Amino acid sequence: VQLQAFGGGLVEAGGSLKLSCVASEKILFMNAVSWYRQAPTNERELVAVITTRDGKIFSDYLDSVKGRFTMSADSASDTVFLRMNNLKPEDTAVYYCNAIFRGEEYWGHGTLVTVSS
Repeated sequence: VQLQAFGGGLVEAGGSLKLSCVASEKILFMNAVSWYRQAPTNERELVAVITTRDGKIFSDYLDSVKGRFTMSADSASDTVFLRMNNLKPEDTAVYYCNAIFRGEEYWGHGTLVTVSS
């Protein structure tokens, strides 16, 4: 599975960005699709995840982004999105798209998000 993430950039605090991740396989067949991030001095952390079980879609978020970030998916284009509102300087990080497909884990190249204060 190839994952191509894009949409990062420089934004002022309080601003918004929308990240996109295009998958080379059908996202409906994936066990989970996630966004992770890694700041320069931190470990990589899970930001948002979409999973499917019994035909239902579940999402979950890192506590610090709940109410500000929204993850969504477009099955027609096999793209997942991360809408980020009210960005804060502590959201500055490289954001990575991740997928679990047939028991294997795949990572995309990161896209840098920089939030200025």
